[in-house]
Amino acid sequence: MSGTLRTRLTLVAVAGASVMLQGCIVGAVVGTAGAVVGGAAKATGAVVGAGVDAVTTSDEETRARREREQRAYEREQRRCEQCQRQGREC
Repeated sequence: MSGTLRTRLTLVAVAGASVMLQGCIVGAVVGTAGAVVGGAAKATGAVVGAGVDAVTTSDEETRARREREQRAYEREQRRCEQCQRQGREC
């Protein structure tokens, strides 16, 4: 298989995979750019996978973000309650 054909097939595979993933348009751009750069150097699945990982959010990251937001909300509620007990606006 020639280098140009391999690069084109890689681009088609990445574009098809990016449509099926729940990433955003940026994910498709990053994945395609990784395939173009890696295609010239005989890209492997690791190159494409790294592009997808760079733009998708794992369940663990999502859970951690929600926990941080919940703690911030609770902290704000405690601060407001304390202000109200002191007769101030929060």
